[in-house]
Amino acid sequence: MKKLSFILILFAALVSPAPQAQTQVGAWEQQAQNVTIIRDDWGIPHVYGKTDADAVFGVMYAQAEDDFNRVETNYLNSIGRLAEAEGEKEIYRDLRMKLFIDPADMKAQYEKAPAWLKALMNAYADGLNYYLHTHPTVTPRVIKRFEPWMALTFSEGSIGGDIERVNLNQLQAFYGPASASSAFAPSTLRRGKPADVVTEFVEPGGSNGVAIAPSNTAGRHALLLINPHTSFFFRAEAQMVSDEGLNAYGAITWGQFFIYQGFNDRAGWMHTSSGADNIDEYLETVVKKGEAVLYKYGAEERPMTVKHIVVPYKTATGMAQKTFTVYRTHHGPVVREANGKWVSVRLMEEPLKALTQSYSRTKARSYKAFRDTMELHTNSSNNTIYADADGSIAYFHSNFIPRRDTRFDWSRPVEGSDPATDWQGLHSIDETPGLLNPASGWLYNTNNWPWSAAGPSSPKRENYPSYVDRGNDESPRGVHAIRVLKDKKDFTVDSLIAAAYDSYLPAFDTLLPPLFKAYDEMAPSNPLKAKVAEQLEMLRAWDRRWSATSVPTSLAVYWGERAGMRAAQATPEQLLQGLASASDTLTKDFGTWKTPWGEINRFQRLTGDIVQPFNDAGPSIPVGFTSARWGSLASFGARTYPGTKKMYGTSGNSFVACVEFGERIKARAVSAGGESGDPSSKHFNDQAPRYAKGDLRPVYFYKTDLQGHTEREYHPGR
Repeated sequence: MKKLSFILILFAALVSPAPQAQTQVGAWEQQAQNVTIIRDDWGIPHVYGKTDADAVFGVMYAQAEDDFNRVETNYLNSIGRLAEAEGEKEIYRDLRMKLFIDPADMKAQYEKAPAWLKALMNAYADGLNYYLHTHPTVTPRVIKRFEPWMALTFSEGSIGGDIERVNLNQLQAFYGPASASSAFAPSTLRRGKPADVVTEFVEPGGSNGVAIAPSNTAGRHALLLINPHTSFFFRAEAQMVSDEGLNAYGAITWGQFFIYQGFNDRAGWMHTSSGADNIDEYLETVVKKGEAVLYKYGAEERPMTVKHIVVPYKTATGMAQKTFTVYRTHHGPVVREANGKWVSVRLMEEPLKALTQSYSRTKARSYKAFRDTMELHTNSSNNTIYADADGSIAYFHSNFIPRRDTRFDWSRPVEGSDPATDWQGLHSIDETPGLLNPASGWLYNTNNWPWSAAGPSSPKRENYPSYVDRGNDESPRGVHAIRVLKDKKDFTVDSLIAAAYDSYLPAFDTLLPPLFKAYDEMAPSNPLKAKVAEQLEMLRAWDRRWSATSVPTSLAVYWGERAGMRAAQATPEQLLQGLASASDTLTKDFGTWKTPWGEINRFQRLTGDIVQPFNDAGPSIPVGFTSARWGSLASFGARTYPGTKKMYGTSGNSFVACVEFGERIKARAVSAGGESGDPSSKHFNDQAPRYAKGDLRPVYFYKTDLQGHTEREYHPGR
C-alpha cells in the first residue's frame, strides 16, 4: 500500500503543473481581467488597461494574435538567433547582433531599470507568454518563452538599427573559417573583402514627415503628416490607453510595446531616417605579445577584450554551432580589417535609455515634455517631426550626434591610436539642426538634409560641423515637398493628404531634357530617331504626373531605369537607345509599349510570408504612385520578380496618417494590406484598395468613435 501511495503521489507531481507555473498563469489571468481589447471594423486593436503595464500586456497579446510569426522573427533578429530558425545563411547576421547584444548585459540592465519600466518589460513578456499559453497550437520557431530583458534588445524602432550598417561580407571575411580559431595567429591579420559593390538600383528608404502651423491651416490647428516608408507589413496599427495617462495611437513595430510613429490626445511625432554621421570606424594597430593581443592607444599598448561567441544554427539533421573568438577595443567591437589594421566600430549602445525614451515620448503632451524625452539622446537613427494641440511644430535632427575634433575626416575610418579621435561627449539639442515654430509656418523631412526643412526658415549648413549630416544634395522628394508646401495658407486634413499624394515626378524635370536634346540633335537619317519618334513626342507632352491610367509614366519609368538615371554620363545615342529598349520591353511583356502604368505597377498580397511571393496569375490591384527615386512623395518600391512581368511593391508607403490637433483629435489613416497576417482573416488585405488610391479612413481615437464600429470586445485569453 505504501508503494502504491508513493506511485500515486509521484504521478500527481508529474502531471500537475508546478506551483510556480500555476501561480504565474493565475497572475496572467488576473492581469488579463484588467485589460479590454476592442477590435474596430478594420481589426485594429484599441487596448484599454487600468495601468500602463496592463496596456502593454494587452497590446503584446493583440500583436501576437495578429502575427506572432513577425513578433518572434523580430526578436530572433534582435537577439541574434535567426540562424536557429533559418539555418547557416544567417550565422553572420547573428554574430553581428551578438557583438553588440549580450543577454547577460541585457539582464543586468533590466535589473537596473526603474520600477515603472521594469513593470512594463514584465508586462511585455507576460502578454506574449499568456498568448502562447492560451494558444497551445501555435508553435514558436525558437523562442518558447519570452523574458522581460528581451525588450531591451529592440529598444528604438527599426530592426537592427545602427548595427545593420556593419557590412556582413566584411564581417564574415574577418571572422570566417580562417580566423575563427581561438588562438591569435598572424594569418588572421589579413585584408578583408572589399565593401559590397552596388550594381543594381536600391529603392530609397526612409519616410516623409510634415508639420503645418496653425497660421497656415484653415482651422487654425496644427497638422501632422505621418508617412513612414518601410517594407510592407513591418508595422501594425494600435491604440494603447490606460488610467495612468497613456493614450497613444499609431504605427507599432511588431514586438515592441510602444507606439513608434503616432500621436496622443495632445501631441504627435513622426520619425524619418537621418543622414547624421553618428557611427565611426577606428583603425586599430594590433600588437601580439605572447598570447596577448593588444592595440596601440597613445603611448599605451592596451589589451584587447577577447570573448568567445557561440552561434547555434539549424541544419537538415538538427542543431549545430559555430564558435567565434571576437575582439573589442574601448571604441567597440572589431568588425573587419583594412590595409593591415583591424577596424573597430563605435555606435550608440544605450538600450535602457533608448527604451525609456521610446516609451516616454508616447505620454508627452506638450513641446516641453517631448523635448525633455529627447534629452536622453538615444533616438539615434532618426530625425523627428513634431506637432501639438498648443500649436507648436518642431523639427529635431538626429538625437545622437557625438562631438568630435573637426580636424579629422569622419566620413572615413580614423586612426584609433590617436586619443584625439575619441568622442568628446554628445552635441546638445541646441547644437544640432532644429526648428521650433519657423516663420514659414511649415516644416518637413523626407530623409533628406535639414537645410531645406522649412524653406527660407531652415537651419543654415554653415552653422554646424559637416558630420551632422552626410547628404551632399537635395533629394527629389525634398524638391517635391517644398513644391507642395510653400505659399499655401489654408491647409486642412484633406488638402495635406492631397499634398502627400501629389502626383508630380520632379526627377524627370532633370532627366528628360537631355533625352529631348539628344533626339533634336540626332541626324534625321538615323533609324533610331524614327523608331522612338512617337514615344519622344508623348514624353514631351507629358505633364510629369503619375496615374494608374498614364502611359507616359510607364514609358518614363522604363526608360529611366535603363538610361535616364545615367543621363549625365550617357551619350545621345545611349539615351535614345534606352528609350527604344524600354519600348521593346513593354511591347514584349504587355503587347504594346502604350501600356497604362496601373497595369504594370501592382499591389499583391497572397500569403502571410515575411518574404512575399508574387504571381501574375494571382489577384492584384493597380497602384498609381511610383518609386521615391522619381520624387514621388507617396512611395511604392516595386520591381519584377522571377516569373513575373508585372512589377510588385514591397516597400514605401506602409502607414499613412494625417492628424489635426485641437480640442479633439481628428485623424485619418491607412495601412498597406491589413492588420492581420493571417490570409484567412478578412483583415488580411481589406485596406489594400484604400491604400492603392490614397483613400485614408477615419481613425477611431475616442471610445465614443468606436460605437457602431466595434467588431469584437474581449479580455485577453477569451
